[in-house]
Amino acid sequence: MVGMLLWKGPQDGGRRRSVTVREVSLLHMRFLQAEVLRGPKTPETVLRRRVAAAGKRLRRQGVTRVILPEGFAFGAQLARCGLRPVSTLALRRELAADWVRWLLAEKGLSAAGARVAVTAAQLTGEVARTVTELTLRHRYVLLDLPCGGEELCRQLRREYGVSLLLGPAREQLEGAEALVLFDQRTDLARKNPAVLALYDETAPLPPLSLPPALEERLPAGLERPQLLAALREGGVLRPGQISLGAAASPAARGLTF
Repeated sequence: MVGMLLWKGPQDGGRRRSVTVREVSLLHMRFLQAEVLRGPKTPETVLRRRVAAAGKRLRRQGVTRVILPEGFAFGAQLARCGLRPVSTLALRRELAADWVRWLLAEKGLSAAGARVAVTAAQLTGEVARTVTELTLRHRYVLLDLPCGGEELCRQLRREYGVSLLLGPAREQLEGAEALVLFDQRTDLARKNPAVLALYDETAPLPPLSLPPALEERLPAGLERPQLLAALREGGVLRPGQISLGAAASPAARGLTF
């Protein structure tokens, strides 16, 4: 089970426990939720002790991954308890093709005519899916792989009638309007107008939104990418329910994965 850690303020006119742990259901997915009491004047040393106590209780009940509060500064206390933040890598890679389009639009560049370069250490299902989506949306797609790209090229030409440039030179990668990196590349200048480092969980994501009926059921104060990644992994969010951009924007509703 995935854990959630939330800050809770003191209640007026009464006392409450510094740490409470309970099972909750969010969009029909079960989580173990730890609530940590934090007032406006709670000392940092006290918060560290409370976070550590919450982490120990979550770990004792089998939790190894946790969704953190926004701007959380006590990750070391949870790490010592054997807890790690929910990974957003799968979500980032699933969003990659829409993310490229969103970034190009933010830069005022035409998506259809833009050159999109993709580099990866190996051909995985995530790479193949992203490249396929990109070739269906963009006229010029460049793919840099050590091996295994030939069959993907043949498949795209056979099934969709589209082609991509396999094995581009470094100058071509650096000249593309968008550069998608599944793995780190120290040999590239990364001065492209749009760069997606899909291996870096610290890189900021675009605004992510759900349909209003789902949005109103999400708890406030949590790291949103971690929360959506957990819900997507749990299967309670379907493809097409996460949008990039403002929730009310028609353009944003069109940018779905």
